[in-house]
Amino acid sequence: MKIAVVRETRPAERRVALVPEQVAKLIELGYEVAVEPAAGERALFSDEQYRDAGADVAWGADHAATIVASVQPLERERLQRLHAGTALMSFLPTNPPDMVRTATRAKLTAFAMELVPRISRAQSMDALSSQALVAGYRAAIVAAERLPRFFPLNMTAAGTVPPAQVLVLGAGVAGLQAIATCKRLGAVVKAYDVRTAAAEEIASMGAVPIELELGTLDGPGGYAREMTAERAQLQRELLTPYVAAADALITTAAVPGRTAPQLVSRSMVEQMKPGSVVVDLASEQGGNVEGSVAGTELTIGDALVWGGANVPSQMAGPASRLYGQNITNLIRLMTRNAAFDPDFNDEIVRGCCVTHDGSVLHEPTRELLEGPMA
Repeated sequence: MKIAVVRETRPAERRVALVPEQVAKLIELGYEVAVEPAAGERALFSDEQYRDAGADVAWGADHAATIVASVQPLERERLQRLHAGTALMSFLPTNPPDMVRTATRAKLTAFAMELVPRISRAQSMDALSSQALVAGYRAAIVAAERLPRFFPLNMTAAGTVPPAQVLVLGAGVAGLQAIATCKRLGAVVKAYDVRTAAAEEIASMGAVPIELELGTLDGPGGYAREMTAERAQLQRELLTPYVAAADALITTAAVPGRTAPQLVSRSMVEQMKPGSVVVDLASEQGGNVEGSVAGTELTIGDALVWGGANVPSQMAGPASRLYGQNITNLIRLMTRNAAFDPDFNDEIVRGCCVTHDGSVLHEPTRELLEGPMA
C-alpha cells in the first residue's frame, strides 16, 4: 500500500497534505509513503525531514499509489494517468464538475475533505474546522496589523490609550478563534451570529454577544439557514450602529458550496471611522461585505477592506499540520486488517466519497452532472 503526497502546483497554495511526523504514523500502519520533491517547502518542511521520517522523496510519487493526498484536486492530466481504483483525498470543489467527470471516467475513488460529516465521531477528520481555526486566527492578526492604533488598553504617565473596539460577525470556528485572538491582544470584542447556541459560545470566549431579537436560523451540520431578503435587510439595519462604532470588523459567515450572505452593505462601511479596518474571510464565496474582493485590499469610505483569499495558506505550517492530521485520521479509519479497505456503509466514508468505481455517490454532485432522478 502506497500513499503519495504531491507537490501543489497552484501558486497561492502553500499547504502540504502531510507533514513529516504524520508520515511516520502512516508507516506504522503499514503504508509506504512517497513525497514529491519540494512538496513541503512552502510550509517550511524540507525533503530531508521527509526522508528522515521514512518517506521516499522522488518525482512520480503518484505512480501506482493506493492513495494520493493533496490539498487541492489534481489537474485533469494527472488524474488521467492514475490507475483505476486509486483513492484521492483533497478538497474537491464539485462546481464546476470537470474534475468529478474525469475522476468518474477513470474509475477513481475521490474523497472530498469538505464533505466529512460534522458529527462527533468525525471531529478529528474535519478539515473545514481545522482550516477555519487557522483562518480565524489570521483574520485577527491582519486586523491588528492594519489598524493604526493599539488593540489593548494602555495606561501610561503620558495618558490613557483606550482599547480597540472589534466586531466579529459569524461565530463558527473561524469567528470564535478570531474573537479569542482579539481578546488575547487586548481588544474589546462584540460578536453576532444567527444561531441559537452562538450567544453562549461568544460569551465563553470573553466577548459580548449582540442580541437583535430576530429569531434564530439554525440549519443542518451546525451551519445557519439561508435568510430571506427582508430578514437580511432588517438585520443590516440593526447591525449598522455596531459596525459604525467598531475600529475593526471581522466577518466569517460562510457555508461550503453556497454564496456567502451579505451582512454588511457598502453604506454601512462608509459610516466607519477613519482608519477602520474590515477583514472579510468570506470574500472568495461572494463576500459578507459588499464591495470586498478576494485577495485585494481596497478602501471604502475611510475604511480599509481586506478580502481574504486562501487564508489558511498564509499560515502554511500550522495549517498543513492540522490538515495532515485530518488526512491521517481519515486514512486510519479506512484501514482495516492492515489494508486500505474503506467501509462504504460507514457514514463518514460514505458522506465524504464523491466518486467510486465509475459512479458518482454524492447525490448533489450527481444531480449537477445528470439532473434530478425521476
